[in-house]
Amino acid sequence: MSEKKHQAGKVSRRGFLKALGVGGAAALVPAGTALAQGGRVPASSGGELATLLDLSKCIGCGECVSACRESNAHKFPEPVKPFPELIPARRAKTEDWSEMRDRDDRLTPYNWLFLQNAQVDYNGESWDINIPRRCMHCQNPPCANMCPFGAANKQLNGLTRISDNLCMGGAKCRTVCPWHIPQRQSGVGLYRHLMPRLAGNGVMYKCDRCYQLLDKGEVPACISVCPENVQTIGPRDEIVAQAKKLAEEMNGFIYGLEENGGTNTLYVSPVPFELIDGAIDKDSGKGIGQGPQAKGKGQGKPAGKGLGPGKPHMGPVKDVMADETNLATATLIAPIAGIAAGVLGLGSRLLKSGEDGHEK
Repeated sequence: MSEKKHQAGKVSRRGFLKALGVGGAAALVPAGTALAQGGRVPASSGGELATLLDLSKCIGCGECVSACRESNAHKFPEPVKPFPELIPARRAKTEDWSEMRDRDDRLTPYNWLFLQNAQVDYNGESWDINIPRRCMHCQNPPCANMCPFGAANKQLNGLTRISDNLCMGGAKCRTVCPWHIPQRQSGVGLYRHLMPRLAGNGVMYKCDRCYQLLDKGEVPACISVCPENVQTIGPRDEIVAQAKKLAEEMNGFIYGLEENGGTNTLYVSPVPFELIDGAIDKDSGKGIGQGPQAKGKGQGKPAGKGLGPGKPHMGPVKDVMADETNLATATLIAPIAGIAAGVLGLGSRLLKSGEDGHEK
């Protein structure tokens, strides 16, 4: 749904809040229903899909990047400008990628997959390693467990999605993600119709594994288009077995099997990942997640290891959700997020209803 249609809607903020007051406890029902239908699973479970990427095969052709864009272009944001000024002004940075939609050297709201390159020497040989990077789709994703709005959720098939109808752009998902994957686009989303100067600042975007294809029994676009068969998708237990066998055959290494407690994206490489992590492009000019600002470029707090914005590392990652503080926070957030999801879901439907009525 375009933001132009949102703008045409006749449901005012007052009308939205009034509807919530009248709805009362009924507003909580959609949250439970939506989560059940979406198959939300907060931790690892059976029936999850995982992806194996054989880095010895990737030639860096970029076909996967192009296919990802083509398959998901209908999901990309169309921001409304000028952006609302925020109170306080430094509470959340405005991030606008709408004038740089073609940029493909990092993750953005318009580029959910990009290629990293690492040139390393190992065992007396020179290696040129290409790495397709996107969301890792963790088995126990902190982004889904700690989103205060219930906008990020893990599904039964193991993929993690952010609902653009619920996301307020607070970027908690990016903060708790060990790789800082999600990226924000301002001027889009539900926050514009609620309290645009006080709550939120856009919508967060990342790879959703082409869920529209998976739902039809098809494979994600990046996999089907690859000329070198770099990626394989299937039940996680089978993919883990394949990854271990492949690593043994090439005397190689696996990334993603244990990182952050386990992910549904497994990389197998003929060279150690600590060498890859030390060699991949690391633009240290800005802190992680500090995208282009509406009024100049912000100077975010430098992230660990000098890693540049939107360019995830390949270093060791502890299990974020094993931290007692994070577990306690997630436990407290869970019911609040469920309520928020119900409230925001109702708000989204009211806005949609207003648009439909206006168009008629």
